[in-house]
Amino acid sequence: MSQVYADFAKIFKAISDETRLKIIDMLSWGELCASEILEEFKISQSTLSYHMKILTDSGLVNGVRDGVWMRYSLNQDKAKAVLAFYSHIITPKKGHITQNSGY
Repeated sequence: MSQVYADFAKIFKAISDETRLKIIDMLSWGELCASEILEEFKISQSTLSYHMKILTDSGLVNGVRDGVWMRYSLNQDKAKAVLAFYSHIITPKKGHITQNSGY
């Protein structure tokens, strides 16, 4: 149970940054290469790499090398799991707090 919370905390921490949140929104439209993402920001390539590492390490973003470029996509299964978890934690519940939450 604790590991589930740790996994989701890592994802929420990853999207708590404005730049990374915008990248997630961009990837919701489809796969993008690093250079396409970089065009939308006034940041260096190394700063983008830092943000993408956090997003890929969280599991929310998939990265695939394509020659010299990296192509990124939103991990739809993970995004749906985050949505389901968030929906679960904001839904009022009845009973005792120590009941199994289902996660």
